[in-house]
Amino acid sequence: MRRARIIFRLLVVFFFALLFHYVLPQHDIVRVTSTEVIRTDFSGFNRMFYAQADSGTVEQPTRDLRLINTDKKKTFLFGFIQRDSTEVMVYRNEDTGWIWPPYFKFDSSDLQAEAASAAREEGWYAITHYGWRVRWASIYPNAVAINPVAGPDASITPWFNIFFFIFLMIAIVFIRAMWRQFRERTIDPLLDSAGHQMDEVQAGVAERRGRIGRWFSTWRRKG
Repeated sequence: MRRARIIFRLLVVFFFALLFHYVLPQHDIVRVTSTEVIRTDFSGFNRMFYAQADSGTVEQPTRDLRLINTDKKKTFLFGFIQRDSTEVMVYRNEDTGWIWPPYFKFDSSDLQAEAASAAREEGWYAITHYGWRVRWASIYPNAVAINPVAGPDASITPWFNIFFFIFLMIAIVFIRAMWRQFRERTIDPLLDSAGHQMDEVQAGVAERRGRIGRWFSTWRRKG
């Protein structure tokens, strides 16, 4: 039972780690090479990794998809340390609207124009995005913003993620304290009362059994 509980907790932690890694903003240092628009047919698997249709348009099973093609600086240790080499990275550019994830992005057309201008200037930019790049499933991270940086060695401090995890830890501690108080004030007294009532019932049953046993003993003596 204890091992199953540990496995369940590890699975929950793993699920939320994947969720946060997908949803929280990430920053890549890139050089924009080109932009394009392709016609996309979604499959039953990869559809969940795409946002809704742009604001003001109707959702269709197939639609145009804006892409931003870049040369991205390679990194390791979750992007904190950069390498000297680059790799190809493709980002999609979709509105998120008012739904999940809550980026409230409505300016994908403007962002595409900014990316096209960046491709002509051939400078280095920081692309803020969320999501993953899964090549075999044609899944792209969604670009949220693009900003010029001084050069390929520029570093971006993920302030939002830092404050988010600080807030999350404070919220977990606060909720845990509230749960412990609720359990001590409400659940534990109910359990103690139920246990006390169960003890009384068992004692009553034992007393009745004792009476019945004594009654049978009197009949045995008469016999």
